[in-house]
Amino acid sequence: MYLDVLDLRNFYYRTQLGRVAQRAIRDRLVEMWPEAKGQTVVGFGFAAPLLRPYLDQARRVIAVMPAPQGVMPWPAGMENVSLLAEEASWPLETGMVDKLVVLHGLEPSEEQPDLLDECWRVLGPGGRAIFVVPNRSGFWARTEGTPFGFGRPYSANQLESQLRRHSFVPERAVSALFAPPSHRRFWLRTAGMWERAGRRFAPWLAGGVVMVEVSKQVYAPRKPGLTAAVTRPLKALEGVTVPKPLPAPRAWAVKN
Repeated sequence: MYLDVLDLRNFYYRTQLGRVAQRAIRDRLVEMWPEAKGQTVVGFGFAAPLLRPYLDQARRVIAVMPAPQGVMPWPAGMENVSLLAEEASWPLETGMVDKLVVLHGLEPSEEQPDLLDECWRVLGPGGRAIFVVPNRSGFWARTEGTPFGFGRPYSANQLESQLRRHSFVPERAVSALFAPPSHRRFWLRTAGMWERAGRRFAPWLAGGVVMVEVSKQVYAPRKPGLTAAVTRPLKALEGVTVPKPLPAPRAWAVKN
């Protein structure tokens, strides 16, 4: 079940905790994708907070927001690039997307197989996608006071397995959002320290979200080779009689 777009907007843009979450995930995304010059970058769900670094360099940036969630104009003070679409029917051409970011789009969906098939369709050959989902072993998935406490949380292995079933190739998985989901001033002030510590000691700390990067690999179809049989053989020796073996020599009797 999707949250309302107004609730998501208020969390990310009007609360300090939401800004902490936005900064932590966006910094991790930019670390994985430092540039997108001349590319088409698309976000699905409520990925708008993560797309701002690509507005100046990408050829095209589009924020697709699902109909059950609702849509808002974005970015503020600039030409709108957001649109409303059904989960499994985006108004985008097949194979036009170079980079795809999914945030708050997969875990609340009730049509996940169809949604993943749509992600595959719009992604171009060799294109990349990053799925950001709540970490099932993290504290953020257990707190309903944030958008990460709704929908189905995942582990990295669970998410990779589901993406493989839809023909995606997992490339890498990272964690982010290591600060506790608390509005207390101490935790908000030390969020940067927790994020740096979490990246360094990731095997021992559970981040609030799992970020799995996948690629779309399209292989050339295999064609059958030339057949060994010759359908029209040459008839250069046509008319030549087949040689017959000589008769066996007769045994002559010796008379005394």
